[in-house]
Amino acid sequence: MAKLKTQYRCKNCDYVSASYLGRCPNCGAWNQLEKETEVAKTTSNRLTASRLITAIGNNEPKKLSEIDIKKQIRITTPFSELNRVLGGGIVPGSLVLVGGDPGIGKSTLMLQIMGSISNAHKVLYVSGEESASQIKMRAERLHISDTELLLYSETNMENIREQIVDLKPEFLVIDSIQTMNEPSQDSMVGSATQVREVTAELLKIAKIDKITVFVIGHVTKEGAIAGPKILEHMVDTVLYFEGDKHHSYRILRSVKNRFGATNEIGMFEMKEEGLSEVTNPSAVFLDERLPNSTGSAIVVSLEGTRPILADIQALVTPTAFGYAKRTTSGLDYNRVALLLAVLEKRGNLMLQNQDAFLTATGGIKLNEPAIDLAICMAVASSYKNKEIAVTDCFVGEVGLTGEIRRINNIEARVKEAATRGFKRIFVPKYNVSAKLQSHTTIEIVGVISLMEALKIEFT
Repeated sequence: MAKLKTQYRCKNCDYVSASYLGRCPNCGAWNQLEKETEVAKTTSNRLTASRLITAIGNNEPKKLSEIDIKKQIRITTPFSELNRVLGGGIVPGSLVLVGGDPGIGKSTLMLQIMGSISNAHKVLYVSGEESASQIKMRAERLHISDTELLLYSETNMENIREQIVDLKPEFLVIDSIQTMNEPSQDSMVGSATQVREVTAELLKIAKIDKITVFVIGHVTKEGAIAGPKILEHMVDTVLYFEGDKHHSYRILRSVKNRFGATNEIGMFEMKEEGLSEVTNPSAVFLDERLPNSTGSAIVVSLEGTRPILADIQALVTPTAFGYAKRTTSGLDYNRVALLLAVLEKRGNLMLQNQDAFLTATGGIKLNEPAIDLAICMAVASSYKNKEIAVTDCFVGEVGLTGEIRRINNIEARVKEAATRGFKRIFVPKYNVSAKLQSHTTIEIVGVISLMEALKIEFT
């Protein structure tokens, strides 16, 4: 009789314990340990991530100079924004994870993409959440019902593997990973063990059978993909579908990509007939900007390799309570608090008795250091009640001593600002060069400190 092995695994960090613990000693989460019971084996014939390399033929050490590589032919889709995020198109045999909040549009996005390429490639869409008739109703709304897309409503991985062997598809979509069940594992559906084993099986399918696999994953309240963190380590590409449910715009962000740049973004707009591409995000963020308004500053932020003009707005008002309130949306709270302290110390702005509310409009999230100067200028504009010229924009990192530190890819930022019709851009002094000034028509103002930028703009 086979021996049963019992252990407890943390759903949050994948920590394994021989006995049940109320609190995980590794990550400190409470009530996250889950019981696992499986048959103890001396040997295993499952293809793990390490055995996959041998299975595909790379089983001998070779000199780097002796290794021949073939240029990977990418499959381009009708969605240029998706091609940009993936680094130029879909890489055959890759495993792509698409995560996002419930109802954000993950299934709609994948259905539109697969429907657009199903006439040229064999696509199998496996759904564990919806029936085939429900998917058909959505496809008719998206005007993609007349395609060769294969639908399969199933959660059992054994049955899915049989269909893959019979149909031999080029593309496979799993919607979603938390609904799939590996019968060999004695654990509940959606648990850390199930998610890990199903992902390992999909990795085997992608690498050995050369099938491109797209996996849809749900996001927890903390903003991480539900399941063990190892899930993100196993896949080739991790895409996050972000956006505010109260706004129609959606952002597809690449946080991991073995075949392209990370932090690349693509923008879509959710309409009644589905998702449509937004090829000019800068215009979206700036169209609704009011003229002659205070507390608004334009920044040229770099998302991956794409420069985007975004509007940072600040509202500074006297506090009615004993301590000042700080609220942010789309900006890092701790970074904003730091910049407010620098403004008070180095910029001589009395902000300790002022409430400050800051936001990046349009539902976009900005987190790079180059937005510091624009945040400071927006706060100063609201505090002084003086407007910033509509033709001015700002880029630069602000240090604790008030200095403006150099940033990367200054040429692309300046070019984007000039293209959008801005007349003047504030940049770090150390980024200014004769070459930069000679290749653009926009006025470049190099500033060395925050005080200098405030003096030039408001005097």
